[in-house]
Amino acid sequence: MMLPQAQDLLDEGTELNGVLGELAAADWTRPTPFKSWTVDAVVRHLHLGDWLALQAHSDPKGFVEIKALRLAARARGEAEPVGPEMGEGDALRAQWWQLFQEMCQQLGTAEPDARVPWFGPGMGVRMFTTARQMETWAHGQDVYDLLRRPRTHTDRIRNIVVIGCRTFGWTFANRGETPPSPVPHVRVTAPSGAVWTFHDESESDLVEGSAVDFAHVVTQGRNIADVDLKVVGDSARRWMDIAQCFAGPPNDPPAPGARTWD
Repeated sequence: MMLPQAQDLLDEGTELNGVLGELAAADWTRPTPFKSWTVDAVVRHLHLGDWLALQAHSDPKGFVEIKALRLAARARGEAEPVGPEMGEGDALRAQWWQLFQEMCQQLGTAEPDARVPWFGPGMGVRMFTTARQMETWAHGQDVYDLLRRPRTHTDRIRNIVVIGCRTFGWTFANRGETPPSPVPHVRVTAPSGAVWTFHDESESDLVEGSAVDFAHVVTQGRNIADVDLKVVGDSARRWMDIAQCFAGPPNDPPAPGARTWD
């Protein structure tokens, strides 16, 4: 039986693979609203992340060495060494999809609580798998935004809401700041209409609204000004202004209106 989070990850990738498979050759070099990355660049980023995830899970010691090499090259301003084979356009999609499925199968049969090293804090397999779903969902949105294509969301987005809530402290610590107190209560409505709540109940420090909008903000796909979330209290406002649920150096959200369309 596959780990539920791995099945959700596989479903997320299956959806994205379907969208990518419909692209015309010229679409792959069009800039998306995400930092003007082309679709090629977005899928290369996902493919590299998935390849690194496989290394981290299957060979943790080897991953630590790869990580050191990549970070050292980045510090010198050089191209980061070591990675998967990368094509272009639909050939790249096929490379990503094959490796992505391998990653899902490997994570899906792993011990859920086994620790996996990463570029930020290490994680258990369950949360590590969710982190890959988060990346796949968030960068998949870049392609939907480029195409001005409506997206049908499902309740598997709960995993992204969970990682968004669990990284409240990380958002501030990653910037060298002390996390504010209290941790805001989160109350969001799922695509199915279910209501999900996280952290201690409070009406004075609260984030409330659509689970999809919350996921957009914590993945920095949307500025808080561009979604319909109710944000109450200093802790909640400070969080939503800089929320970051992904590893790496501090990133600022997009400017208001930068990644929205009607």
